[in-house]
Amino acid sequence: MPDLLWDDVKSLFDPDINGTLPDVVVEGTTVEDWQALLDLVQSQGWQYAYALSGEPMELTSAADMVAAASADATPELRVWPIPEVLMIFRVYQAESIDFDVDLRELQGQERLDVLVVVLRLIGQSLGESVLMTPEGSPGHPDLGFDVEAGRVVLMVDPIDPGVGDC
Repeated sequence: MPDLLWDDVKSLFDPDINGTLPDVVVEGTTVEDWQALLDLVQSQGWQYAYALSGEPMELTSAADMVAAASADATPELRVWPIPEVLMIFRVYQAESIDFDVDLRELQGQERLDVLVVVLRLIGQSLGESVLMTPEGSPGHPDLGFDVEAGRVVLMVDPIDPGVGDC
């Protein structure tokens, strides 16, 4: 059985309600955690592209990415776990792994399952929670990988579109 069922969470994936690009974050990370993420992306065989301030480059080490971010550049790693789903990791600092997903690409159970697998793999690899919040609403996660539960869990009550309708 999947961690999350589409019918239970589809309101959280409505771009008209929650914005298009929810924020996904792993707090309290290190350069070593960033390197573990890079290793995970490569070991899973996911397609990726790396750029520094918009210039395409060969993928470098996490230490080099964090150093570049400290020098006012913007390292960006685009990852496609499947061709139809893009996740954009931006290196702002070593202390958090931040990325965006596009809700328009995450419609239906199959795509939800892709997101769940990615969140779980990242969380298990780092031993940390991976939290997804609505666009521009840090600190109020909708769902995420729970380390203790060992799975992705719902953290809010989804909006029932039928409530209040006449």
